[in-house]
Amino acid sequence: MTGITDFGELRRAMAENSEEPEGPARNARAEQLLAEAEKLDVPLAVIEALGHQLKVYNYSSEKDKMFVPFARLLRMWDERPEDFDEYEVHSLHWVFKWVSSGMLGQPHIPLASIEKWLGEMEHRYRLAGHSERAVRSAEFSVASHVGDLARAERAYSAWLAADRDTMADCHACELHTQGEWQVQRERDGEALELWGPVLEGEFTCAHEPHTVLASSLAPLLRLGRAEEARANHLRGFRLVRPMESMRGAYADHVEFCALSGNEARGLELLAERPAYFTDSGNPRSALDFLSVVALLMDRLTDLGLGDQEVPGPAGRTWTAGELAVHARAEALSLAARFDGRNGTKHIGDTARARMDQRPLVERLPLGVRSAARPVAAPVPAAAAPEAVPEKDLTALLSEARRLSDTLQPHAVEAWLAVSRAAEGVELSARDRAEIADHQAMDRGPEGIALFERAAELFAEAGDPGEALAARARGAYVRALTGEVDEALAAIGTPYDEVLALYSQDGTGVRQTAAVLMSRARILMRRVHGESPDDSPGPEALAAAEAAVREVLALVEGHTGDDVRLAARGAEGQAMLAELAVRTGDLETAVRLFSKASTAFVAAGLPWFAVEYEARLAGLAHHLGDITEAERALRAALEHGGPYLEAPGRAQLHLQLAEVLGGRGRSEEAAEHALEAAHWSDEAGEGPTLGAWARHQLGGFLLRQGRWAEAAEVLESALPDLSAETHGDGAVVQTQWWLGDCLSELGEHRAAAERRLQAAEIARHWPEQNDHATLAHLAAESLGHADLPAEADRAYERAGDLWRTLGNVHGLVRSLRARAWLALRADRGLDRARELMAGAVEECEAALLVTDDQEARQRLTGELGHTHRQFGELLARSVAEEAEDTAIRAAFEDALAETAESVTVFAALGEGAVHTRTAAELAAGWLEADLSRSADAAARARGVLKAYEGADDGDETVRSRRAEAGQLLQLMEEQKDK
Repeated sequence: MTGITDFGELRRAMAENSEEPEGPARNARAEQLLAEAEKLDVPLAVIEALGHQLKVYNYSSEKDKMFVPFARLLRMWDERPEDFDEYEVHSLHWVFKWVSSGMLGQPHIPLASIEKWLGEMEHRYRLAGHSERAVRSAEFSVASHVGDLARAERAYSAWLAADRDTMADCHACELHTQGEWQVQRERDGEALELWGPVLEGEFTCAHEPHTVLASSLAPLLRLGRAEEARANHLRGFRLVRPMESMRGAYADHVEFCALSGNEARGLELLAERPAYFTDSGNPRSALDFLSVVALLMDRLTDLGLGDQEVPGPAGRTWTAGELAVHARAEALSLAARFDGRNGTKHIGDTARARMDQRPLVERLPLGVRSAARPVAAPVPAAAAPEAVPEKDLTALLSEARRLSDTLQPHAVEAWLAVSRAAEGVELSARDRAEIADHQAMDRGPEGIALFERAAELFAEAGDPGEALAARARGAYVRALTGEVDEALAAIGTPYDEVLALYSQDGTGVRQTAAVLMSRARILMRRVHGESPDDSPGPEALAAAEAAVREVLALVEGHTGDDVRLAARGAEGQAMLAELAVRTGDLETAVRLFSKASTAFVAAGLPWFAVEYEARLAGLAHHLGDITEAERALRAALEHGGPYLEAPGRAQLHLQLAEVLGGRGRSEEAAEHALEAAHWSDEAGEGPTLGAWARHQLGGFLLRQGRWAEAAEVLESALPDLSAETHGDGAVVQTQWWLGDCLSELGEHRAAAERRLQAAEIARHWPEQNDHATLAHLAAESLGHADLPAEADRAYERAGDLWRTLGNVHGLVRSLRARAWLALRADRGLDRARELMAGAVEECEAALLVTDDQEARQRLTGELGHTHRQFGELLARSVAEEAEDTAIRAAFEDALAETAESVTVFAALGEGAVHTRTAAELAAGWLEADLSRSADAAARARGVLKAYEGADDGDETVRSRRAEAGQLLQLMEEQKDK
């Protein structure tokens, strides 16, 4: 490495190193720069290099290294204060605070030394004329650290009472510490109120709102404000992730995961930072981290996952149970060192309380990609006892019959319990028939033979109707396997026999309806088995409809309190709805699905209505009845209640999110997309349905301006989104939205990368407008990222695309942007003029061939803006130190372009009054600079005249009047001179 030869080069090198990521590499470079500074024989160079070294140590995992450079700086100050400039004097006193807090975090430094240092700080601040505010804040930190509550309260009050001066921490940092004290005193609400201005972005700094967002998580959960906690986790973790020095804040996010049912995400966070287990430069943050590791591992152990492999200290593999023991022991060992130094039990008590917390929320969906919640291996069921008391079996039978007779969920499971309990017990044929029948239902296609066995037992029990119903059920299961013709053949005999029995009063309506419904279901399977590309044949449709109407005719008037018959009638209406869909009569289908759903709910079976409300929602959406679609989806979720399985719940929430999003209700849509993402993960469909839900959620968050949350969710969705599964449009849209978020967050280089990736995919699409737009947006991001050459190439690419598409506005804007870039680059003014002139020519050429009046209006406005920017560019092109003749020539050219923009805007009439007056004032200021007072004053009066009688409540009107008045007054003062 070539040595540094002058002070300026050293300063540039330190500035560059300051921009590097926190960590040992940056610290090592600072050490090299100090060695280079010492060779320059410039005392201030050494002072600045020591200050730089101290700063990077403080913001790293090697915080313990900062005491040596500070001691050297302090000695240099005491020996030769004249070597320090004003900035370094301020910096020296400022880092007293870092050293004070840094000592607290190092248990090997005696408390007496810290107290002595506090006195030294107070003495030096008094000599320098500083307020006591920073000193009392430091004293408060010492007292609260050791648990001296009375002293802490006194110091806290004195801190807040002292005047703020240049040594006081920034507002954001002060509020963070004040809020932490309220949390320590179990006043969570007061803490959040103090943190409000930081959370809302009113006060920020290099490490805020990072730490406030992290500190707010547990208090928000304790207060039941889980939605805010989730948002702060997504916002805050994004800020903390790249900053090595923020292990304590990182620990807060791990703690949040352990307390909110997000154990899997907590493990992912641990895996991202393996060095945090062993970094020793800041023992206090190590204690925080190890405490929450113990908390998370204990939580996993409580869930029965103590043997699961987890991330841990390097060098070996760890199970959750092993790491729980290790982390707790390490944390308590560190706490004991602090308490031994402090002479109190405060740190140990605090650590134990943190490790022993219980979850505050059963499961808080986050929306980001994560493994499903860890689930313990099932415990094998104990073998059934050899004999079950008869009264217990009788109770099980009674409960199973009650559940199945009323079509309740879990009826099959109740019969399985009966089956297990009945092993080795002598039962009646009827009991054995019912057990076999329900076992068959549970086994699906494998249960067809069991249906036959159940039929034999029902016949043996003297119930021929139920025997025929069992055979019919077996026939329907055969249809479900695809053997529709065989099923129709199998249902023929039971159908004929049950009708004969019923006509002779040999069986009841319920048994007859069961057979008829099985036949109707088989015929419906034949309808659905037709090719989806073709309408089912009229014969199949007619047969199915006749079968369904036969069921409805049978049960009509017989339902009463019979839940089974009521369900047959409701299902029949739903079947007719399906047939109406197949024939294209969607309005009738909607009516019939609604009738079926209402009937199920009226029968006390709302969970059966879920499927039909969902179908109804899809049809209503297709027919443009969005209100009905929304109602049906909400009803489906409500009717499903706790019985909805995860995949179905995910689908319904996602559909509702899309409907609400389409109606502009992005906040509520985001809530349902969040639920959809959560239930998709629970269903094991995170990479498919879950990725789509996260894609949607990110878009809804973006619409609300929640950029950081949206970015986290969209970044989380991208690894699973694929053109094959979700379509390349979804991938492009996600990248596009993510680029927008990153741009709003000031991450311009990353935004450019996302936009360029999206543009590369869109490049292959037949329609190229999206490609052009993304290339243009990427160019904007590259420009903001201070990459002018790359930005120019991207704008040129966008311009070529706009030209091909015939989009003059896009082309003109790309040329203007390139002109501004050229002005900053080596090519300078000539190239900038050429590009801006090209933009003017494109507008003028388009106006010559455009007859559409609306298009002419827009193009005229574009031309006006181009002349205006041309004038501004020319005015800015000349340096302040240039010769008067050069400045005057540039301003003359700028005035000509600006005046032309006034003329163009004037042609647009009253609709362009604001843009015209803005250009008029710009021209007026140029004329003032050219010493043409009368012309400048005339322009100011023209602006005031344009707004005579205008609404003074309009901010633009007020601004224009004020600026015109200012220009007019200045010109009149110059005239008087």
